Amino acid sequence: MSPGAWKIDVYEQLDGYKALRKALKYSEGDLINFMKESGHRGRGGAGFPVGMKWQFVPDDGQEHYLVVNADEGEPGTCKDLPLMMNDPHSLIEGIIIASYAIKASRAFVYVRGEAIHAARRLRNAVREAKEAGYLGKDILGTGFDLEVVIHSGAGAYICGEETALLDSLEGKRGQPRLRPPFPATHGLYNKPTCINNVGSIAAVPHIVLGGAQWWKDLGSENAAGTMIYSLSGRVKHPGQYECSLGTTLRELIELAGGMSEGHELKFFTPGGSSTPMLSADSIDVPLDFDNVAKAGSILGTTAVMIFSDQDDPVVACWRWIKFYAHESCGKCTPCREGNYWMVRVYERILSGRGSLGDLKLLESACKNLLGRSFCGLGDGATSCVTSSLKYFRQDYLDYIEGHKPALFDAEKIGAH
Repeated sequence: MSPGAWKIDVYEQLDGYKALRKALKYSEGDLINFMKESGHRGRGGAGFPVGMKWQFVPDDGQEHYLVVNADEGEPGTCKDLPLMMNDPHSLIEGIIIASYAIKASRAFVYVRGEAIHAARRLRNAVREAKEAGYLGKDILGTGFDLEVVIHSGAGAYICGEETALLDSLEGKRGQPRLRPPFPATHGLYNKPTCINNVGSIAAVPHIVLGGAQWWKDLGSENAAGTMIYSLSGRVKHPGQYECSLGTTLRELIELAGGMSEGHELKFFTPGGSSTPMLSADSIDVPLDFDNVAKAGSILGTTAVMIFSDQDDPVVACWRWIKFYAHESCGKCTPCREGNYWMVRVYERILSGRGSLGDLKLLESACKNLLGRSFCGLGDGATSCVTSSLKYFRQDYLDYIEGHKPALFDAEKIGAH
């Protein structure tokens, strides 16, 4: 990384804001078509085509908004934070280009409350860009006006859900909205709004400069470009690794220096705790949108948490479910009650008081959560439970049948 890469003079030396000048020569429609041609897909989890998302914002003469989701809260995920810290101007330049494409006059970056240093870096980058004429009135003499607001949230995981984020931006309690209507037509302040992830927007300047085919060539079929994979867990060198989409876990582990000494891969999450875990048999699955789906999981936020034969999938799921129970906004009954009671079931199993009926109870709770929750938090919470029961049912039975010692005293935690 170049020293002081977050400063505008260093960024400009590295071709910074050249993409903006190039993009402003396009018409808005041509720029959207260019982005569709590049095959660029969202880096926030769902992998929805970015150009298509921009196209959904109607050309209706109303005020439009661009909102960047920087509320990175998925357990194990840490790809947006280093990007904002070390390369904030790529995000700012991408915001300007995207705002021009959808005819937005104001853009918002919703930053997770704990990411204080990243918010400061972004605010400084906004100030530098404005002083250089890249933001504000009549950008580069084109007549295009744009203001960018950096907004710090309060640290609620639910605000990573785009409509809960919008409510929070408006000063309300962060809770998901009923859809339809969708944000593209009725978003922030009931105006047409496009919501993109940090990585989705930060890649835009590079795509504009390099070209659509260049971006396609960097990735795999149906998965253009690169992705930042967050590696944590039982590897020698955890961290963020930018690789072509479609890189396998085996290759990522090699980049990270191999497995930790004395550890052998047992299971991993391809995209955070809200994605179904995969067993070691999937070590050679290309980690892109389609191939991970074929393997039975979701690429998600590419938070690759790596667990070994010395880790317990039952304990991992218990900790994740505790997280989801704590972060549930409480708006819908399946998520509010389902996660609460699954925590109790896990604690009963881990305290040595579980039964075979508890496994059926967990499966039943997941069925009532999946597809019945108001937003994706409830759906995501079921992923670790159902996948661990699929691959590691014996680990649950070991606690139930007394082959493993109880993890804690049931009386102390109130398991019943």
